[in-house]
Amino acid sequence: MEKEVAELRRVIRDIPNFPKPGIVFKDITPLLGNGELFKQTIDLLADRYRSHGVDMVLGIESRGFIIGAALAYRLGAGFCIVRKPGKLPYETHRTTYELEYGSDALEVHRDALLPQARVLIVDDLIATGGTAAAATALVSKLEGEVVECAFVIELSFLNGREKLKPYPVFSLIQYDSE
Repeated sequence: MEKEVAELRRVIRDIPNFPKPGIVFKDITPLLGNGELFKQTIDLLADRYRSHGVDMVLGIESRGFIIGAALAYRLGAGFCIVRKPGKLPYETHRTTYELEYGSDALEVHRDALLPQARVLIVDDLIATGGTAAAATALVSKLEGEVVECAFVIELSFLNGREKLKPYPVFSLIQYDSE
């Protein structure tokens, strides 16, 4: 797996001062644009979760939709989304959270999960953990069970895992500093 992860890491590019000064954005669009590396990313995640009994993959807006939908397909699981307020057409649950450069809110349809559904939360990146923690809160409101929170990239120097306790966290690629 080390060799495959090194290949993924090689194509992720840094965009300094985006979305605001002082932030170094990890851009996965080159990874997504390379069919073989995108497939490799989904395969690595699917291999990890195939035996976890995942009923539903929950993708976090917006790059989590890309990774999550492909992963749900590979696992034969359902797929649901959490979005920013006002983007979902049906009745929703909402939670607010802090992120590394401000605050925001997420919503999920009230009928997105069945009670006790085993849910894998997926996003492209974990930084401070606020967005993923908000997603876990929404799963709890829907009486689902979080199997794990999975990310392509983890900015481990920001300690985002701490906000996700007691839920397990997995990331393919870790950055220990900017």
